[in-house]
Amino acid sequence: MTKKIAIYGKGGIGKSTTVANVAAAYSNLNKQIMVIGCDPKADTTRTLCGRRLPTILDTIKEIKNPKVEDVLFNGFNGVKCVESGGPEPGVGCAGRGVIVAMKLLEKLNLIDDNLDLIFYDVLGDVVCGGFAVPLREDYADEVCIVTSGEYMSLYAANNISKGVKKLKGNLAGIICNCKGISNEIAIVESFAQKIGTKVIGIIPRDETVQMSEIEAKTVVEKFPESKMAQKYLNLAKKLVSNNSYSIPNPMDDEDFENFFLSFKI
Repeated sequence: MTKKIAIYGKGGIGKSTTVANVAAAYSNLNKQIMVIGCDPKADTTRTLCGRRLPTILDTIKEIKNPKVEDVLFNGFNGVKCVESGGPEPGVGCAGRGVIVAMKLLEKLNLIDDNLDLIFYDVLGDVVCGGFAVPLREDYADEVCIVTSGEYMSLYAANNISKGVKKLKGNLAGIICNCKGISNEIAIVESFAQKIGTKVIGIIPRDETVQMSEIEAKTVVEKFPESKMAQKYLNLAKKLVSNNSYSIPNPMDDEDFENFFLSFKI
């Protein structure tokens, strides 16, 4: 069966970096993978393809009936890459781009059950109906939340868990993308326990990630023998083998404030 995972988290927390590197690492095991960028910035697949891809929204403005080759591109190790795109800043609904993109992918039969793994990299949280599409419309079977130990990152993660609960989705766990703050792992592990899930992976800060992104490459491609490449491979294996899910029990705002303030950072 195809593993279909939606990755959510606060903007700028490292979802795209995580998705691209995990996909690249897993592709080294001769796995068939698709990465679908559901972010108007359209930068999820940049390090997999070495460039920014044409987005579905831009393509359908120019081509009345796009074909597979107009929207699907091969990246590192043959990872299949798609970018939904979005409207220009200040114009239209970004979530609408996700809806349009998913309908086209479905029409072109690109949500392929012969794939081993499909990642949806989704902006922000699921307050907007458009960004909830991968989960709400059953394109994704499970959700994984990327967060750090920072206040706003955890606040977004708690909001996302509210959306997952409302949609009766499967929460696979939390990925801690470390920012280097004091007690960070303990904070994130405590948060995960508080909402009824687990930390499924910990990604340390490492300059090789930024060095790779400067050249529009993943760590897995740029530094294949590095410790970070191995960490992404280990995370990929955990995500794929995991079959333990929960419907989260998020905190209300007052409980979240008390939770966060209980840690001396």
